Amino acid sequence: MRTLITTAFVSLDGVIEGPGGEPGYRNSGWTFKGIPFDEAAYELKGTEQTEATALMVGRVSYQAFSPVWPGMVEEFAGYNAMPKYVVSSTLQDSDLVTNWGETTILRSLDDVAALKETEGGPIIVHGSATLNRNLSDAGLIDRYNLLVFPVLLGAGKRLFSDTDRDKLALTLKDSASYPNGIQKLVYDVNN
Repeated sequence: MRTLITTAFVSLDGVIEGPGGEPGYRNSGWTFKGIPFDEAAYELKGTEQTEATALMVGRVSYQAFSPVWPGMVEEFAGYNAMPKYVVSSTLQDSDLVTNWGETTILRSLDDVAALKETEGGPIIVHGSATLNRNLSDAGLIDRYNLLVFPVLLGAGKRLFSDTDRDKLALTLKDSASYPNGIQKLVYDVNN
């Protein structure tokens, strides 16, 4: 069984929208504004690229990443080389870019569950706020790799679902604090 890992830059109040400067969001680029850069805080991102064997995103994140990431050869070499899965009920094969390697469209959470049952290493989920909430509600996320930033953003797309559900217990596997206020939190989901 494959491990499904959600990775995110997240504000203290759970917002993941617009961390890198995406247009249309009031606080776009919040991970870089007023927070001193500390290379050690981003070590987790490099580790993820070497440990993951596949990348999963939702349609919106695919449409944001696919025009940019293939050209970021140095920064995303690992992600660019691995197979990609896009979870979407509307995206068509003709909508896929041709310069980002093997990409498969999954049409449902059942398809994600079936993929997890196959042989292979960890699958990492980037961005994809709606997908992450749906994966969590379906009990499909196995681990959260979070870089929590010392900001409160109020409005914005959130990582965590607000579905009324039973408590979901997590086990802390790794953590670190950095001088710029970022916290690394790695949690396994207790299923």
